[in-house]
Amino acid sequence: MSLGDEHGARGDDGGYGGTGQTRTRLPDSAGDVYGGARRGRSSSRSLVTVVGVVVLLIAAIAFANRGGDDSGSSETGGDKAESAPTAASGTQPVETQAGGIPSGFAHDQQGAQSAAANYSVVLVSADILKPARRGEIVQRVFVADKVSALQAKLDKAYSKEFLSNVGLDENGNAASGQTYVSRTMPVGTKVADYSTGAATVEVWCTGVFGTAGDDSKNPVSNDWFTMTLQLRWTDGDWKVDSFSQKDGPAPVNGDNKVSPSDEISKAVEEFGGFTYAR
Repeated sequence: MSLGDEHGARGDDGGYGGTGQTRTRLPDSAGDVYGGARRGRSSSRSLVTVVGVVVLLIAAIAFANRGGDDSGSSETGGDKAESAPTAASGTQPVETQAGGIPSGFAHDQQGAQSAAANYSVVLVSADILKPARRGEIVQRVFVADKVSALQAKLDKAYSKEFLSNVGLDENGNAASGQTYVSRTMPVGTKVADYSTGAATVEVWCTGVFGTAGDDSKNPVSNDWFTMTLQLRWTDGDWKVDSFSQKDGPAPVNGDNKVSPSDEISKAVEEFGGFTYAR
């Protein structure tokens, strides 16, 4: 799912997650689009895969068995996150939530990254398509002086016609027997710019989007994208001032067996989300 494409330039108006175009992938042939046969692997591909795994295992073992003279590293007071910026910092997640949305982030770079990661999840969620939930989300995620204008834009963007085009009714609900899915999982964060009052954070994300159910013309598929969030420190927390999105970086698609639609729907109901911390 791409953000911002349905109502003007992508992200320039601080558009909300999921506010853009839903990528509809029509099935190539009749039948359950979720139950397609798994593609066959050639023997040469299998051999390459096995060799690659062995090489990775050897490298991991070599790394684990490096010399033991690192014991004094803790005495230097060095920050491991600086030498390995993609590693987790160890900072605990926030302990407060407002309306199910994490809040109360630390006033530092790590707090800004945590806020950006969690807001990315909310900004590309199925809830933003629901008029009854949208206003609350906008109020809690965005800076106060952007709320009114953004609310009007989103209400216009998510019109009854738009919702109908993605298989939802005017309340943002899927048809009986179907489940609309829109979940985002941050892969990592990066601070592009930071000051005590503002921060620009990039969030690399993957996600699953679409409608699970019989006769769905918008089957659930995955996507990779990067969100850039402009954050502002206001009222004791990080809030979104604006954001934009671009495609990728995307890896090569794995040779995964496609799950049937009822399995996807069940997973959405049974597996809860996370609060993300840098």
